[in-house]
Amino acid sequence: MSEKRIFIFGAGYSGKAFARANREAATTVGGTTRSVEKFEALRQAGIAPLLFDGALTGELTNALATTTHLVISIAPEEAGDPVLNAAREAIVRMPALEWIGYLSTVGVYGDHGGAWVDETAQCRPVSKRSAMRVAAEQDWLRLGREIGRPVAVLRLSGIYGPGRNALVNLENGTARRLVKPGQVFNRIHCDDIAGALWHLIGDDTGGIFNVTDDEPAPPQDVVAYAAALMGITPPPEIPFEAAQLSPMARSFYGENKRVANAALKAAGYRFRFPDYRAAFDHMWASGDWRDGAPRSPMKR
Repeated sequence: MSEKRIFIFGAGYSGKAFARANREAATTVGGTTRSVEKFEALRQAGIAPLLFDGALTGELTNALATTTHLVISIAPEEAGDPVLNAAREAIVRMPALEWIGYLSTVGVYGDHGGAWVDETAQCRPVSKRSAMRVAAEQDWLRLGREIGRPVAVLRLSGIYGPGRNALVNLENGTARRLVKPGQVFNRIHCDDIAGALWHLIGDDTGGIFNVTDDEPAPPQDVVAYAAALMGITPPPEIPFEAAQLSPMARSFYGENKRVANAALKAAGYRFRFPDYRAAFDHMWASGDWRDGAPRSPMKR
């Protein structure tokens, strides 16, 4: 197997899960963060860290020169995609580049009144941040066509996993059960984001893929399921109209859709956690739900 040299712009929660998932000898992973203080966390995940604050440095240019697979996990801004703005010309000239992956969001679909959507559905984003995502997706797909390289756009649903889930929220007292009749959300465990990325990289597969679980579900049901695993009483239901929410949180509830994942399955990927129950059962049994370090489940 030829060596893959992978570079992640924006090696955050999903990027670290990706690097941890496959530390094979024929792969090296580099990635960026905006803070030197986060370097050690990246190193522990198996990522060689570099700084990126919107400007292309000599170190970044050198890293790109040997990169075979480029992953973008940085949100666009009003001025456009920060990576394209800073490094487009360097990317065009990357001699070893074989594939580009862009991590987007199912928010690009906007509101479909609870109906099912797949990758052929019209993008009608509601929020400004999702509209910027649509534009960034198109910019990356256009660049791929220009340079003759496959681009995979991964549209992610609500991300959870160790340290970021309803079990943690119940333990620290921040879990709430907001109820908006008919509202559902899809979710995706970070291990399946990692798995989907590795799968698409394996065959240099391009295209648009919804990376999401099989079961869109009301958010209050997820909290109740986590509470049952913990053997505690779930928090009371709160009518959506009475909830105190930030404008961003409220905007999420303004979009209701069921997102299908058949395209990713057709590409050969099999989900590790096809629904939230499978994932929560695993996290609770393994004890890795707090921060990824296995331990005994919390005693109550």
